[in-house]
This record gives sequence, structure tokens and C-alpha cells, in this order.
Amino acid sequence: MPFGWREITARRPWRISAKLLIISSVVTVIGFSAVCINVMLDMRRGEEALARQTLENLATSIESDIGRNIEIYDLSLKAVAGNMLLPELATVSKTIRHLILFDHATTARHFGAIQVFDAEGRLIIDASTLDPLVENRSQEDYFTVHRDNPGAGLFISRPMLFRGAYSIVLSRRISDTDGGFLGVVAGSIRFSYFHELFERLNLDPEDTITVLRRDRTIIMRRPFDLDIIGTNLNDRRSWKADNLPAGASYSGQGPVDPTPRLYVRSGDSGPLFVVAGKPLAAVFALWQREAFRIGAVVLALALFVLGSTLVLAREIGRRAEAERKLEEMATTDALTGLRNRRKFDSVIDVEWRRAMRQKAPIALLMIDADHFKAYNDTFGHQAGDQVLVGIAICISDSVSRAGDCAARYGGEEFAVLLPNTSADDAFKVAEKIRLKVQGWSDDQTASTVSCGIASLVPAAGMDWPVLVAAADKALYAAKAGGRNQSVVASIPKLSRVA
Repeated sequence: MPFGWREITARRPWRISAKLLIISSVVTVIGFSAVCINVMLDMRRGEEALARQTLENLATSIESDIGRNIEIYDLSLKAVAGNMLLPELATVSKTIRHLILFDHATTARHFGAIQVFDAEGRLIIDASTLDPLVENRSQEDYFTVHRDNPGAGLFISRPMLFRGAYSIVLSRRISDTDGGFLGVVAGSIRFSYFHELFERLNLDPEDTITVLRRDRTIIMRRPFDLDIIGTNLNDRRSWKADNLPAGASYSGQGPVDPTPRLYVRSGDSGPLFVVAGKPLAAVFALWQREAFRIGAVVLALALFVLGSTLVLAREIGRRAEAERKLEEMATTDALTGLRNRRKFDSVIDVEWRRAMRQKAPIALLMIDADHFKAYNDTFGHQAGDQVLVGIAICISDSVSRAGDCAARYGGEEFAVLLPNTSADDAFKVAEKIRLKVQGWSDDQTASTVSCGIASLVPAAGMDWPVLVAAADKALYAAKAGGRNQSVVASIPKLSRVA
């Protein structure tokens, strides 16, 4: 029977250690998996950030190119509108008038000829000919907006068929010196400019570039689709302008087609803005391949770790048990089960420094068995050992806080360290121990203890032997006063906490 019991108790620590090892391995695998997932998510965010930056640069570059050309063309419109007020125009020939009006006008193969319309919408001057055809554009929006709104500034029309080519019309108001409406100067930028601009870009087939007016009218889009050109996104109830403010990005289904994309919008620096889009499948294609590869490697490592854990659990459990026993032997008094002197010195050093940092009180009880030498000589060493064990049990029952430290200080003397404890509270603990010891012993083996108590707040330059010496002095006072009593040390020169 004893052999069986020893066998069971010998196996139990291994089982506990093995379980803890397995749990630790599982937690480790989960932790590594979490780290892996976090790394992959960071990679995903990195891919998205890179794609966003690329699209932002693309949108900004396109907007800058478009804005620069519109600005150059607008300067020509401003020059013509200003020159129309020159009184000399009425007296010179058509050829000279053309030189005055259009000498500095910008010309390019994608720019249409500048035209001037009077206050009734009639074409009166055309940069492409000295004898313009009879035309009236009084119903066109690029005319009416200036007629009805003197502060319209540069107006960009909806995409339209203008002079035989799909274009956008740029127009400005001509006003007299009093602000009266004299007419409109207008020009056009053909769609061929946008096609050529987009063809210079290295884009994937599913990438989109959309040029929009400030009122969210689509001016141009790649891939080109006439059914979409000229559409106003305000008419799309499923799409809100807040989804994509200026300079921001949006991931998901856009307003034009159902393909989920990452969209990036340029800023508000020009009359038109650009939205660049890239399918999310293309954005995360490389990341998906890397995530699959890393996931497979982590899975293989996890299986290896778990398998190795099961194999090594028994040996590691045995080693942990041996280390635990060695630690216990090194820090525990073999007779009483309390901390030994070596451990006590280590604990009081740590707690003293903590009390000094926190300016908190620290108390020490020095406890000594009364008449122990005589008792030991009378009843023998075994009986004396039983008394020491009993006192240790009484101390352990009275000291319950996690930070307290009860130790066998030497021979029949015990020490109890009470961090963050005043002298009055320490006295209560000492009395509790003393009364427990007194109540535990019987008439035949009556045993009592004397207690010395010291409590102070450590100050700079002090060391913990000061506290030990004060408690020892109080203990000697208790002995001299008749034993079986607790005495609080008087520490006049130190910071005593009452």
C-alpha cells in the first residue's frame, strides 16, 4: 500500500506538468498563428496602401495634366474676351482682327478653334475662318450659363458632339466695362486628347480612370463607353458623394459597374477631378499567394511543435519537478515549512527598496519561543521540534496576505515581514500570533512566544538592518518584561508609522 501511494504521488507532478506543457504549446501555436495572421493583415494593408499611393499618384498626375491644358486654353479664352473690348476692332479688317484676337491663342491638334458669340448667341468670329458660318448657340448651356450668371467664370460643358467631334466646350463671358453681357467666347477640347493621355499610361485592362466635373458629371472614362459619358452620379441613388470625398479613397462597388475596386480621388485643385480605380482582386493577388504560402509553413510548424511537445512532455515534466524540489529545498526551512533565512533576506531587501520608492511603511515582527532551551532540555529535541512546528503553524494561520513573508530566522526565533503595514496593524498581527500559540499549547506542554514589533517608512541612506535591529530590541524588551507579550519598538530618530 505505501509503495502504491508513493507511485501515485510520483506520477502526479508529471501529469500536471505535461498538461501545462501541452497547454503552453497550444497557446504558443495560437500566439504564433495570431502573429502570422497579424503579419499577413499588415501585408494586406501594405498592399492596399501601395495600391492606394499608386492610384493617388496616377489620379494626381492625370488631373495635373488636364488642369494644365485647361489652364493654358483658358488663358487664350481670357485674352480673346479681353481683346473684344478694344475699340480698334471695329475699324480694322478681318485679317487684322484675327491677328489681334488670336495671335497668342493656344493651338494644338486636340484643341478646337475659339469662337465668339454675341449677346444673342450668334457666331460672329471664328478663329478657323475669316467668314464663319451662320450659327446660333443661344440654347446651349455653355451660353446660357454666362448670360444668366455674370460670375460663372470658366464653364466646362457636358460632353457633346461639337463641330463634328466629341468634345467638352470651355467658355467665358464677355462683359463690357459696366458688367453688361456682350456675348461668350468658347473653345473645345476633343476626346482624342483624353484617349491619347490614357494610352500613354501602363494600365491593366480592368483599371478605370474617370474624369468628372465638379457637379459629378462624367466627362471621360476609361474604358470608354458612350452610355456612361455625360452621366451625372447625383442621379445614382445607390451611390453617395460622401463615399469618396476629395483626396480620399474607397474600397467596394462603385457607381458605374459592380466590380469591387479600390478607388482614389484626386484633390480639388482644378476645374475637373479624377478618380482612379483598380479591382480589389488585382490589388490583393500577390498578397493572396504569399498568405497561402506563409499559412502553409505556419501550419506545418504548428503540427511539428505539437508533435514534439507530446514526445518531450514527460522529460520536461520530470525536470520541472526536480527544479521545483531544489528551489523548495533552497528557500524553505525543512522543519517548519516556513521560508528560511536566506529567502527572508532576499525578500526583505526587495520589499525595503519598494517601500523606499513608494514612501510606504514596512513592519517586521521578531518572534521568539519563551523558555525554549529549558523545554528542549526537559522534553527532548523531538518535543522541541514539535513546539517549533506548532508555532510555525500559528504564524502561517495568522499571516495571509500575498506580500507577507514568514520565515524561521534561526533556532527558536521567527520573523514576519509585513509590507505596507503600520505599527498598530503589525501589533494586532503579533497579538493574534501570540494568542494562537498560547491557545494551542496544553497544560503539560505550555509554550508561549514573545514578539518584538518595528514599523517605519524607509528614508534615503537607511538600510533594512535598521528595521531588524529595532524589532530585535523590542523583542528583548518583551523578554525582559516577563515574556508572553508583544512590544512595539520606539524609534525616535526614524519615521515610525502608528
